[in-house]
Amino acid sequence: MTETTGTAVQTADLYDERGEELQSVPLQFLDLGANTTFSGPVRTIRCHEDNGLVKSVLNSPGDGCVLVVDGDGSLNTALMGDLIAAAAVENGWAGVVINGAVRDRAVLAGLPLGIKALGSNPRKSAKESAGEVDAPVEFSGVQFRPGAMLYADLDGILVER
Repeated sequence: MTETTGTAVQTADLYDERGEELQSVPLQFLDLGANTTFSGPVRTIRCHEDNGLVKSVLNSPGDGCVLVVDGDGSLNTALMGDLIAAAAVENGWAGVVINGAVRDRAVLAGLPLGIKALGSNPRKSAKESAGEVDAPVEFSGVQFRPGAMLYADLDGILVER
């Protein structure tokens, strides 16, 4: 398995060790980046079919963080494509979890970045930067708080409570 930080942490083993200290995300995401194992402190964005904030945040220093984007589960437009994902790599982000769609999957698959999303759509999103950055977001019954540790691999996603 490919990893982005230190020793790879298997989510199943981590859950066995820490149990209810962790939230397990039941929503089934696709693994779309070259790094299928990644972890880091959470940063968040809440938006709907508008990736202006996603572009802005991923073009800033990531410091090994994982950006969690709550796009309301919409598959109508892509919230990240190859150029924004490449910027995330250049800026030191460990991964991106998108409750929504991406595009440019062939390119994303080759980038050394953890990427989980619900699906893909070639359609561009709005660019008005509507939404909220670094506020707690919740989907699939799991709360993602800025600064909480997130662990992801092929088995799924765990987040500190």
